[in-house]
This record gives sequence, C-alpha cells and structure tokens, in this order.
Amino acid sequence: SLWLVLLTTFLTPICVLAAWQSIEKGVSGFMISLLMLETGMLGVFCALDLFLFFVFWESMLIPMYFLIGVWGGQRRIYATVKFVLYTMAGSVLMLVAILWLYFATGAKTFDILTHLSDPVDHALQGWLFAAFALSFAIKVPVFPFHTWLPDAHVEAPTAGSVILAGVLLKMGTYGFVRFSLPLLPKASETMVPFMALLAIIGIIYGALVAMAQSDVKKLVAYSSVSHLGFVMLGIFALNSQGLVGALLQNINHGLSTGALFLIVGILYERRHTREISDFGGLAKVIPVFTVFFAITMFSSIGLPGLNGFVGEFLILVGAFQVSKIYAAFAVLGIVLGAAYMLWLFQRMMFGGVDKPENEGLADLNKREVIYLMPLIILMFWIGIYPKPYLRILEPAVNNLVRQINLAK
Repeated sequence: SLWLVLLTTFLTPICVLAAWQSIEKGVSGFMISLLMLETGMLGVFCALDLFLFFVFWESMLIPMYFLIGVWGGQRRIYATVKFVLYTMAGSVLMLVAILWLYFATGAKTFDILTHLSDPVDHALQGWLFAAFALSFAIKVPVFPFHTWLPDAHVEAPTAGSVILAGVLLKMGTYGFVRFSLPLLPKASETMVPFMALLAIIGIIYGALVAMAQSDVKKLVAYSSVSHLGFVMLGIFALNSQGLVGALLQNINHGLSTGALFLIVGILYERRHTREISDFGGLAKVIPVFTVFFAITMFSSIGLPGLNGFVGEFLILVGAFQVSKIYAAFAVLGIVLGAAYMLWLFQRMMFGGVDKPENEGLADLNKREVIYLMPLIILMFWIGIYPKPYLRILEPAVNNLVRQINLAK
C-alpha cells in the first residue's frame, strides 16, 4: 500500500495546481470533491477491515461523479452515469463475497489479517474469486470491462483524468494483490491462464485502438487499457519478479500517464481542441512544452533510463518464467505502444506549422513547469536508480508468493 498512498498524496496537489485556471465555476465545490476523492482513495489503500474497505471503495464514487458530471465535457452526464453503473455492478458481488467471508467462517470478523490466517476451503474459492475479480476487473479495467474508461477520461476535467488514470485504476490491481491472491490462492493459481489471456488481449487491443484514435485524450485513455494489461500479466505470473514489476508499474503508469493527461490539458486550455489533425509543427512554437512531452512519451513507452522500462522488464521476466508465449505477446504490446506514441508525437510536434491558430501558442508558464517537474524527476529517478522503491516492495511480495506456494 505504501507507494500507492504516496502516489495519491503526491498527485493531488499537482491536480490542484493544474486546475488553478481551468476551473472557473464552483471552485470551492471542485476542491471539496477532489479532497473527498483523495480521502476515499487513501481509505481503500489503508483499510485492514473488509467492510471498511468496501465503504471507502464505494464512497469515492460520489466525488468522482460530481467531478465529471459538473466540471466535465459536453457528454459528461452519459460518461459519469456509465462510470457509476459499471463500478456499482461489480461492487455488489464484492459485497456478497465479503459477507460470505464473515458468516461462513468461524471467526465472524471482517479483519483481513484474521482471514489470511484462516484459509478458505478450496471448493469455494472459485466462486469467491469470481465475485472479487469482477469488481476489481471493472475498476482496472480489464478487457472486456473497459468501455467506461475512454468516455470517463475524455469528458473528465484534466485533474479528474489525472486522478482517474494515476490512482483510481490502481484500486483494481491493488484489490487483486491485497485480496484475491492471499485470501484465495488456489483459485488464483487455477485462473492464471484465463487472467493472462485477458491481460494479453487488453495489451494488444488497447494499443491497436489507441493507434486508431484522432482525439489525443482518447488515445492516452486507450493506452491505459494496454498498460494496465501489463500490470495484470505481472500480477498473475504469481512470482516475485512479476509481482514486484506489476506493483512498480502501477506507480510508473500513475506518473507517466498522469503527466500525459496534464500535457493534453495544457494544450486544450490554449487551443480548445484535442484533435490530432489540428496540430503540427508545435516544436518550433513551444520548445519547452515539446521537451516535457518527449520525456513523458519516452517514459510511457518504456525507454531504458526512464521509469517505464524497469517495471516492464520485471513483468516480462516474471511472465517468461510462466510461459514464453505470454512474454512474446507482451513484447508485441510494447512495440505497438512505441508505434502509436511516436506517431502521435511526430504528427503533433514535427513538420510545418500549417494551422494559423498554432503560430501564437504560449509556451509553458512557471506554474505549469512547477507541477510537471516533480513528475519528470521521478521518471528519471526510478528509471536510473529503482532500488529504494524495489527494496520496500520485495519483502511484502516475497511473503505473498510464499503464502501462495504454501496453499498449493
């Protein structure tokens, strides 16, 4: 939980700075919603009680509903209703599974640590895994439960998109690692081929659909489907390298995709369009912006020396130990990811300035540099020297792998 708690508290002030000028109506309501959302997310990552976890899981829907529904784009009501309905549909089954754990075990408690010491009967683990997995898969989102994500991202304000990509999606992957694997190890092991298949489909499908987008924000949204597929593949490798890589990639995705949404938001504030065809030759007009965009783009595609490479490498090592086929398809996803991001950068930044509206664009101001710079620093730090991050993750992951192996 530690790095996810820090990621949440790190991104929230950045979102406040990003919304400094873009939110003009109901500023106090926007900030209240943002802080309520932060409270819900921190509660999810800190809860050691199943029922408390569920309460925080559901409570963060309310501020997110308002963030998108009040301060979002033209189709904001459609997007926010779809987001809430999808999430609540999965949450109902999770509540059933939590109640079953309470009543069917002799402990009659919601305490997570007690349930970890009293494993569930093998015959029932499959049903409980399915109930938990559906809720977590929708939140990740795993293919084919991903359709709410592009709508929510496109219609959300910039700060909402950053929190959604940076933290909210991680609640799904966190749920798998925190509950499904340790509480239901036998079912988790049995479901490895199925979950790995869904992860690989998500990796390749997300990349191909991202490549076809004409709206830059929707492209970044579909890239999240692909990147979170990598995280899921690492989790269900069920070995130390895969799990450490997955948990680190959670953080990496929050930094790189969060930064991409901030960059898209900066551009939208200046031009009020997100169509890729409306840009071109921006490197000549806004060079500082171009440098920040380039670093973030290279981080997203996993260039060695930046944070994305470390997580993806560990996930591939873990997946390779389980199946060479899994690893081969995952590598295809990396190639496609590089293709759509580099193509996006080429179309927007290079070439001639063929739109008169782009000739007078203002480069990054001090406020924008201030909130983007910490993200860039962390991208290089994790990419060059990831040891401090891995050292904290490894003991917990090794303990989890040991629990899974004992239950076999």
